[in-house]
Amino acid sequence: MNISLIADSGSTKTDWLITDGTHEQRLQTAGINPVVQDEQTIQQTLRTMQQQLGEPSPTAIHFYGAGMIDPYRQQMACRLHDLFPTATVVEAESDLLGAARAVCQHEAGIACILGTGSNSCLYDGNAIVSNVPPLGFILGDEGSGAHLGKLFLNALLKGDLPPAMLSDFYATMHLTYPDIIRRVYREPLPNRFLASTSLYIRAHVDEEPVRRLVVSAFRSFFDKNVAKYCRPDLPVSAVGSIAHAYADLFREAAAEAGFRIGHIMKSPIEGLRHYAP
Repeated sequence: MNISLIADSGSTKTDWLITDGTHEQRLQTAGINPVVQDEQTIQQTLRTMQQQLGEPSPTAIHFYGAGMIDPYRQQMACRLHDLFPTATVVEAESDLLGAARAVCQHEAGIACILGTGSNSCLYDGNAIVSNVPPLGFILGDEGSGAHLGKLFLNALLKGDLPPAMLSDFYATMHLTYPDIIRRVYREPLPNRFLASTSLYIRAHVDEEPVRRLVVSAFRSFFDKNVAKYCRPDLPVSAVGSIAHAYADLFREAAAEAGFRIGHIMKSPIEGLRHYAP
C-alpha cells in the first residue's frame, strides 16, 4: 500500500497529512525552520509528530518548509528517512515550491505566498524558474500581513484614518502607543506583531480608507513582484492566511494590475494532497 506523508512547515507551525488515497489523518506540531532552530529542537518536533502519527509508516514523504535551502534540504531529508526507514521516496523542498505545486499542480503559473511574509515565483509546471527576492518585512514582503500592519499603523498613528478608530484600536487590541513602539522596536519577532493587526484590519475593511490601504498593499505586491516575471498571460495563484482572508481585494488589485487570479487557498496542504509527482 502506498502511504504518503505531506508536510507544510513554517517557523510557527507544521501541518502534516498522511493518506493512502482513501483515508487520511491530519495533525499539527511546532514549526520547523533549520535556519533559526537547532538540531535538538527539530528532532523533538519530529519525534512528537511520529508519536502522534502511530502506524502505519509512510512509503513516501514530501516535506515543504521555510529554510529549505542547501544544505538544510539534504539534512531534513536524512532526518525524515532515519525516522521512517521504510520510505522509498523522501524529499525536502522549499515552502515556495510547495505553494506552486499546490495551486498550479503541473500547469505553468505564477505562485504566491501571502501570510505573515510574502513570496512569489514563476513556475513552469515542474520547477521554479524565477523568483523575485521577497527581502523580508523591512525591505520588502509587499502584501504580507506584516506589510499590511506596518501601513495600517503608520496611517492610524499619523492621523490618516478616522480619529475614532485610534481609540477603538487601542481598546480592542489592548495596546497603547508605547506598547506599539516597544513591540516593533524592542521585542523579538516584530513581523509577527505587525501581522497580528490584520485581525483588526479585516474587521474594518469595509471602511473606505482601510479598504484603499489594503488594495494599495496588494497592488504594490503585484507591481514590485508579480509584474517582474513579465508573464501577464499566466494565472496568478496564492496560498496563505492573508490571501485567503482578503481574497476579494486581492482579486481587485490583480485586475487593476492586469492579471487574472487562478486559485486561492488558505493552506497549501489542500492542494498538495492532490499533487502527484
